[in-house]
Amino acid sequence: MEILSRKPNVTNLEKYGITEATAHWNLDAETLQKITLEKGMGTVTENGTLCVNTGKFTGRSPQDRFLVKDDYTKDKVFWNRTNKAIAPENFEKLYDEVVNYLSNKEIYVHDGYVGAAPEYRLNVRTITEFPWSNYFVNNMFLRLEDSEIADFSEDWLVLCAPGYEAPNPSEFGIRQGNFSILDFTKKVALIGGSAYTGEMKKGIFSALNLILPIERNVLPMHCSANVGEDGETAIFFGLSGTGKTTLSADPNRKLIGDDEHGWTAENIIFNFEGGCYAKVIDLTEEKEPDIFRAIRPGAMLENVVFKEGTKEVDFADTSITQNTRVSYPIHHIDNIVQPSYAGNPKNIFFLTCDAFGVLPPISKLTPGQAAYHFISGYTAKVAGTEAGITEPVPSFSACFGEPFMPLHPTAYAEMLSKKMTEAGVNVWLINTGWSGGPYGVGSRIKLKYTRAMITQAMNGNLNDVDYDQHPIFGLHMPKYCHDVPTEMLDPMNTWLQKGAYISKAIQLAHSFHLNFDKFIDQASNDIMNGGPLIDSHQVLDHM
Repeated sequence: MEILSRKPNVTNLEKYGITEATAHWNLDAETLQKITLEKGMGTVTENGTLCVNTGKFTGRSPQDRFLVKDDYTKDKVFWNRTNKAIAPENFEKLYDEVVNYLSNKEIYVHDGYVGAAPEYRLNVRTITEFPWSNYFVNNMFLRLEDSEIADFSEDWLVLCAPGYEAPNPSEFGIRQGNFSILDFTKKVALIGGSAYTGEMKKGIFSALNLILPIERNVLPMHCSANVGEDGETAIFFGLSGTGKTTLSADPNRKLIGDDEHGWTAENIIFNFEGGCYAKVIDLTEEKEPDIFRAIRPGAMLENVVFKEGTKEVDFADTSITQNTRVSYPIHHIDNIVQPSYAGNPKNIFFLTCDAFGVLPPISKLTPGQAAYHFISGYTAKVAGTEAGITEPVPSFSACFGEPFMPLHPTAYAEMLSKKMTEAGVNVWLINTGWSGGPYGVGSRIKLKYTRAMITQAMNGNLNDVDYDQHPIFGLHMPKYCHDVPTEMLDPMNTWLQKGAYISKAIQLAHSFHLNFDKFIDQASNDIMNGGPLIDSHQVLDHM
């Protein structure tokens, strides 16, 4: 049975193997929220924002992510611990299990698309077991005009069945009952056993990360982006905790998007998504005004806790998870580009939170260095971010998004180098972490200084200043930056003991090289030469 309006002309779910289901087609957020509340699957905050609990899984499950290994993928995918293979016949069995599970149930169908630039649009149909899962994709994927619904035809299908768990995982070639699988031949993302909504978002992102570079000559990027009044676009790469969302939210520039973008051959930067999915741990209006104000009806909070006896969210409460989240449509942010794309990329910022206090607060990268640091994707975890961490630990995620990159990282890095060279783009490494010593000794670099450095770089004011070269990492550090204390531009100057600084810097350089060992076979000499020095004689020669 198929009910309610806003249906395409062709609405036969039996073509997917789903029979006798009661299907709700393309419901708006208000209706989906009403159904969620009626079914006892959520609650609302004091201002009417929907809140849900995602259950057992409050984050992605990387060990249970698989790509179907077939003729299309076998020689393209970089098969490793994040890109795990599953046989086509095992996918078929799981697919049949999921559609049988969804048959005879009340289900929710959402038609939308990803890729804001019209020529790179990918239509996505999402069929979910829960109404609030549909609410999430209504926020996160780009929304159709009413006139587009009747003739909609999907390029990819997402099936999300949190209530289904594989009864005998080993028989299907998987690790446990839950799974997230991409089949590039059938163009299906299959999710079972987990209600964490990010599995749908990152499933389609992972699909684009293979399709776009291979089939469309588009570089997919795990980044945020904004554009100035002069039409120049800036791109911000960074892992969690580096300030990517904060620094791309600039009152003087319009936001293109906060997480997933493509860079075309025509030098267009386009958002993949129609919404934002932000962490809300310790959120305050003062720290993140855009995100805080976006939490209103139409948004959806995940795994948050109310202050006792109220409907007010306690954003400091991590009793369910540290990965508390909110999704909201991008139009909940005032200062945005519509539609979500712009041209003329001029500056790329690699953000790292270096808790060792070694890296300069800003440095300019050569093409080889840019590729090396892009492949490395470095930041540091500090005490309190994860159980068992009591001092800084280096953390590397290739291309600043390793769990979502099906190709070898050098494929993306070479595309980046080529595009930045052709477009004349400047690439900067920004340390938003510590200065004057490591975590526990030094202090966090002030946000106002980081903003000032980024602003000066984007305004072109660092083009004509003199630079020093870092003795260990080979990075080019400006000797002057307006509104930033000159002594902090070279991190060695901020340490009381230069010997201690050199020792810590060599230690971090070793970590970079150890991490990079797995990429050596496919990295060019240019990329290899972009890495740090670690030979002590070479270090002394540069001092």
